[in-house]
Amino acid sequence: MLAGGSVANAVFKTISPESKFVQRVKDGETFKKGATLFEIHGPIHAILKCERTALNFLQRLSGIATLTYKFVNKVKGTKVKILDTRKTTPGLRELEKYAVRCGGGYNHRFGLWDMILIKDNHIRAAGGIKEAISKIKNQISKIKVEIEVKNLSEFKEAITYPVDMIMLDNMPIKEMREAVKLAKKRKSKIELEASGGINLNNVREIAKTGVDYISVGKITRSAPSIDMSLEIVK
Repeated sequence: MLAGGSVANAVFKTISPESKFVQRVKDGETFKKGATLFEIHGPIHAILKCERTALNFLQRLSGIATLTYKFVNKVKGTKVKILDTRKTTPGLRELEKYAVRCGGGYNHRFGLWDMILIKDNHIRAAGGIKEAISKIKNQISKIKVEIEVKNLSEFKEAITYPVDMIMLDNMPIKEMREAVKLAKKRKSKIELEASGGINLNNVREIAKTGVDYISVGKITRSAPSIDMSLEIVK
């Protein structure tokens, strides 16, 4: 799955504005080994100067898009959306989250400003789930709030409060199913996100529990780069 074409183009244009960059495969499209993805026409010294930087971007971003694509395919036919996380390379978050979208995934939070996630450390620091939520709600009202829970006991408490999402963190699949049942029984509008320990072997079973989202840190944290090369043709 290709991602990063416009970035590679910008690399070549920065060094050689007169160069011509032709993209044969679009971002978000699949390709096979040996495919020609781009053509670059321009001064040979400029092409060689840009070669490694352009390839580094393309290989990294295409690796993220490809791994995301694999997870998305695994949950096809369910209602689940695959989300990314903030586990990104420093300085490359915008690009890596773009690559996730190329692979068919969805962006979760970009930072600490667009959504509040109350994690276990916040809960302990505040003195409990109730205290953590009340402190946030007293200060901020317009931003969505999500809270992390690790077991059914915490879930049963969290679902009684005015939050928008609940993250089921490293929760056994059996307990996830029970959490989904409890939410439906309460006719709750709170969305449920599964997270922690997600891989290609268990993601479909998790999707079948009925959660709304599955967040996968490894699609940006551990995606292997796709091997690409640039060949000079005269």
